Amino acid sequence: MIKTYKLPRKRVEVLKGAALHVAQGECVAIVGRSGAGKSTLLHVLGGLDRPNAGEVRIDGQPLYALSQRRRTALRAAKIGFVFQSYHLLPEMDVTENVMLPAMTGVTHLPRRQIRKRALMLLDQVGLADRACHMPLELSGGEQQRVALARALITDPALILADEPTGNLDRTTGAQIMELLFGLSHSRALSLVMVTHSPETAALCDRVLELRDGLLQTP
Repeated sequence: MIKTYKLPRKRVEVLKGAALHVAQGECVAIVGRSGAGKSTLLHVLGGLDRPNAGEVRIDGQPLYALSQRRRTALRAAKIGFVFQSYHLLPEMDVTENVMLPAMTGVTHLPRRQIRKRALMLLDQVGLADRACHMPLELSGGEQQRVALARALITDPALILADEPTGNLDRTTGAQIMELLFGLSHSRALSLVMVTHSPETAALCDRVLELRDGLLQTP
């Protein structure tokens, strides 16, 4: 994949031919210095930022060959996102935040069943008693647990996690990673995670460094 940004006075080539294949159930850690393009790589993989060249395939389907509507539907059905900053909607309660990706119609389930699944996921991440709370009433670790439940609501094939413990203390971060790995393994989900933590990277099946626009073995 190649991804270039045009700035007023220069052209910045972030990805210069990065290639990645992730098997079902595999966990891959992406490491690299700040500004290397790790988040850009996740955005390209997740259908959020079109590459200048190259392609992304999800279950064999070329993501960027699809219309925007079909790409959005495929992304909602097949990919779950976990971000460093949670991105919960403050005007919705915890259960509604978890339900949100499934309310686009990709699951074809009635609202009642989506809510039931959301409550089940909240129970799995240890937040059954917080289901009716608002996001700002939760700690950072609890908000990230909500974000993890939200990423799983459509039963995706792939989870993309961008520094999921970056805003958390060491103990809470370790708990989130244990939960993330446990849920991904139990569902045979593929996981691609950007991390600055050597300890977290070491828990993955494979570690790749994004350096000079290419993915390389450290």
